[in-house]
Amino acid sequence: MVDEVKNLWKRRRWLVIASVVLVIASGGFAAVRMAAPSVAVPTAEVKRGEFVDYVQLRGETKALKAVTVTAPFSIGGDLQIIKLARNGSMVKKGDVIVQLDTTKLKQDLAQNQSVLKSAEAEIEQVRSQGRLTEEQDVTDLMKARYDVEEAKLDASKQEIVSRIEGEESRLKVADAEQKLREAEDKLKSDRASTAADVKGKQEKRDKALFDVREGERKIALMTLKAPSDGMVTLMHNWNSGGVFGGSAEFKEGDRAWPGAAIAELPDLSTLRVDARVGETDRSRLRVGQTATVRVDALPDREFTARLAQISALATLDFSSSWPFPRNFDLELGLDQSDSRLRPGMSATARVAVERLANSVLIPAEASFQKFGQNVAYVLRGSKFLERVIQVGRRGDGQLLVTSGLNPGERVALRDPTEKQ
Repeated sequence: MVDEVKNLWKRRRWLVIASVVLVIASGGFAAVRMAAPSVAVPTAEVKRGEFVDYVQLRGETKALKAVTVTAPFSIGGDLQIIKLARNGSMVKKGDVIVQLDTTKLKQDLAQNQSVLKSAEAEIEQVRSQGRLTEEQDVTDLMKARYDVEEAKLDASKQEIVSRIEGEESRLKVADAEQKLREAEDKLKSDRASTAADVKGKQEKRDKALFDVREGERKIALMTLKAPSDGMVTLMHNWNSGGVFGGSAEFKEGDRAWPGAAIAELPDLSTLRVDARVGETDRSRLRVGQTATVRVDALPDREFTARLAQISALATLDFSSSWPFPRNFDLELGLDQSDSRLRPGMSATARVAVERLANSVLIPAEASFQKFGQNVAYVLRGSKFLERVIQVGRRGDGQLLVTSGLNPGERVALRDPTEKQ
């Protein structure tokens, strides 16, 4: 009897031990499929909504309309900038934006003004000399006329004088008349000579006057003023950069060239976002697609926009590293404006290229790769259940799940099986 009791006790003890082992084994297997994190794991709700796939671009704001302030074309050589408005400053119509060095032009103007004064003095001198000569000629002419009259008076006495004296009187009359004609001719000749001399001097004066006015015009062109109210946007000085770009904005002391675009006055009401897109994403973009734009300098504001234009041909992007990629230029029109917006601000644009309604969505960080499969950890009570999921589309920060999850469930945003 005692032996039977002992055997029964031994059989029960082994049964208990076997049960404990089975429970431990089962718990170890379940640990693979369930996780009870020792620390809080952030979660997100599985939602049903519209899946939007985006193409993200980087660009900068530019004005569709702008007035360009350029260096004068008619002045050759290097044009040194000695005064320049500050980039981004607001100006009124007529304000000086760029002042170019006029030292050489002022020196040339002073020389031409001296030549002009000398030419005017020569004209006055010729005219004075002409007046003196004309006065002497007029005096000689009057004397010649008097001599003719006197000779004619003597000749009229030939009836009461001898025949010989009468002939002498007639000869005196002829001689006086000849001298009168010579005096008249000399007066005309001296007047014509004086007029010719004056005309020659006037031509010299006119040439000097033209040079003076041209110098004044060139000096005036060296002061570039604002044609309208606006904000100054300084352009890049391509002479300051390398072969592949890297040029800086114009600054005081730089040398420009004839016709160089130094600054712009953009129309802030026509601001847009210009960007470039790679060849792989070009086929996904179409004119009219909506986008959201965030300007780096305005972190508190998000703008809506539409894709307004895409270039038909790809061009090399020299701003990137070697080998230079071929990108397409595009333009995004902003639907809203902001007084703080300025040309040249960096911006990020997200263009919606695809929309799928009634989709099951989770954050991208809620999917994990395990043994070649996508899995998510669904919260059940205080534990997470590992579940295989099928991802249909990947968007910007979200996933479209075709199977494995239901709206309303909560999924882990960090792998709860990993030790922290």
